[in-house]
Amino acid sequence: MKKYTFLFALTGALVFGLLTAAPALAQSPSTGGPSPQPAAVPLDGGATLLLASGVAFGLKKLRDRRRAR
Repeated sequence: MKKYTFLFALTGALVFGLLTAAPALAQSPSTGGPSPQPAAVPLDGGATLLLASGVAFGLKKLRDRRRAR
């Protein structure tokens, strides 16, 4: 049974590799145009609140651990 499972997985991996390799080679070379600007990621209040809540949760866990002793 293990032999058939191994052969099935190997065959699946080979088929998957062959099917995904052809589209990867279909890209045309670059035209030398302007390079795209990197996407700006806004760090607004949401990220700050998430970070603050993580710090508060960590402090609470430390206090609970010290009280349990």
